[in-house]
Amino acid sequence: MNKSNTGKWKEEEAKVSYEKLNSSKTYYPDTSLHTFQRNHFTETWYRDLGNLGSPANNLLFTPDYPVGPSLGYHVMDIYRLNVDSLNYYNTNRAYSAFSFQLGSKLEQTASILHTQNIKPNWNFAVSYRKFNTPGFYNSERNNHDIAGLTTNYKSLDKHYVLNMAMVFNKLQHDENGGLVDANQLADQSFDDRKTIATAYQNATYSTTRSPVTNVQREYTLLVQHSYRWGRTDTTYDADSTQFTYRLIPRFSLTHKLQLSTERHTYKDLIPDSLRYTSLFNYRFPSSGTGYYQPGGDSVFMQQNWFWIDNQVLLNGFLGREGRQMEFSAGLGNRYDQFVSRPTSNIIKDSLPKLYYTTGVDRSSILSNYLVAQLNKEALSAASWDYRAAVRFYLTGTDAGNFVADAHIGRQLGGNWGRFVAGFRQSLGAAPYSYTNYEHLYDKSIFSFGNQSVTMLYTSIESPKLRLYGGVRNYVIDNYSYINDSEKPAQYTIPFTTTQVWLRKIFVWGDVVLDNELAWQQMPDNAPVNVPDFMGRHQLSYERTMFKRRLKIATGVEVRYNTAYHPAGYDALLNKFFYQKTAYIGNNPELAIFLNFRVKRFRAFVMMDNLQQIFTTNTLLYTGTPVLNYQNAGANYLPVYASPDVMLRFGFTWVMVN
Repeated sequence: MNKSNTGKWKEEEAKVSYEKLNSSKTYYPDTSLHTFQRNHFTETWYRDLGNLGSPANNLLFTPDYPVGPSLGYHVMDIYRLNVDSLNYYNTNRAYSAFSFQLGSKLEQTASILHTQNIKPNWNFAVSYRKFNTPGFYNSERNNHDIAGLTTNYKSLDKHYVLNMAMVFNKLQHDENGGLVDANQLADQSFDDRKTIATAYQNATYSTTRSPVTNVQREYTLLVQHSYRWGRTDTTYDADSTQFTYRLIPRFSLTHKLQLSTERHTYKDLIPDSLRYTSLFNYRFPSSGTGYYQPGGDSVFMQQNWFWIDNQVLLNGFLGREGRQMEFSAGLGNRYDQFVSRPTSNIIKDSLPKLYYTTGVDRSSILSNYLVAQLNKEALSAASWDYRAAVRFYLTGTDAGNFVADAHIGRQLGGNWGRFVAGFRQSLGAAPYSYTNYEHLYDKSIFSFGNQSVTMLYTSIESPKLRLYGGVRNYVIDNYSYINDSEKPAQYTIPFTTTQVWLRKIFVWGDVVLDNELAWQQMPDNAPVNVPDFMGRHQLSYERTMFKRRLKIATGVEVRYNTAYHPAGYDALLNKFFYQKTAYIGNNPELAIFLNFRVKRFRAFVMMDNLQQIFTTNTLLYTGTPVLNYQNAGANYLPVYASPDVMLRFGFTWVMVN
């Protein structure tokens, strides 16, 4: 009888790493516990509407850089997968990671990632993420589906490289319009937050869903492949039984194809005529009475954006292996099509008499652009990295638009860290959703000049000193925004803003104090709603136990900001708008947590919004003013507020086959 001596078997250690598109830097999956309990979608200064998965705004002012045609809906971007920033993995064993989070009021999020190498030089990865968060308040449900697929292949002789990625983003948000009367937050008879009246709720339609929704859907495909010419060497192992190729490239040709379709849909199944007075005048049958007629009048607006982008680059390489500088130049061609539906077409009959039919409004743009870049990465300690890139539109409606950025940095030896300094400048047209508002009842066209954004910055990261910080300065002209009348507008006076941020971590044995601070100086007249100063501090006790089999991190976290005029949120446009009516000064937000890890299993238990025990000052944003609410003659300025004290539990389980 044959017996196997399994005692001599040696299990190969799992090795999992990934790279980003157009980068040779190697990254590894995060296994840390220090901030595992945090909601990493809203890190560090983002704030949502009070329900995970809802529209979010960055309190550290960050302008958009629209260059070339764009649709312009960004309030849900923090939850989306971006095809240009996906991870391309390499692993010697099948690797899977499953994450799940459960919170109060049936808040649920789940995600799964699986990646494995088909061959040593060919990998694929697939991921899926699900949000289902009904929320504390009435009619604010979020239901998101996000999926991604990547594959990367490199020929054995290293000459041919292929990267392909696909993403699917479907983000569904029920709009409640905000809490009608903020005073009800302090009324004990409304301890059940679902009983607080919201602007768009309608029990005749549903007791849990809102008749007003915003939905964003996107499919995007990216294919990039290149062929490299250069010197090839063959390296054999110790017993000359196996060999690998080594390539020092000198020239390459790259082709990049992107294809995308994006759709934004707004529905109001029980429209109130007074709700739309800032945009158009039309008397709906329901007229705010709350009476719901199936198949009756509704407000439906859909904007579609389809685009194809082709880019061809000629690349050259200088320098030794591992320290090469790459320079590229090429041309790009793209086709963009924007469609609004349904639109109202006025037709005369033989009498003549006007009558209306529905149609679509379609516009197409064909553009050509020049692209060039110079890039050198710091792949070793004590080395410099620098990058300069430009994209300039030559033809099309956006001819003359451009974006240029450059930076220089140095990777310091001895784990001292890295510093970087750079600039970015862009000139771009306003997005389509800012210039076109169209459906059966209204067509509004807005015309704006090109927006100019110039940014200078410097930053430093030092893991050895546990110190991170930076300074950033913006100069902005023709700033596009939504004004206090809730219409697209442009601020034609140039303004400057300066931002400083700092993070310092102190460690005393097993005690860790993590401090983050941010300050920003904003001109008084600039149409931007942000606080001057923000802070976040975490005091935790972190150590290993049971012969290093268990690691824990437990402590308290506090977040605060100075009083300011918050932004308003306009559900009708699915955008934040500028307002100076409301002024809030929220008390610090408090949370306690316990994180732990056992082998490849990480979990946390957390109670946040503990400040709600001591105060009801929880306002986050304002909403669109409500006139003659429920035909009772009263006008309100709705607000969005934080949820009550929340208990959250979550885990990530990594499985290696």
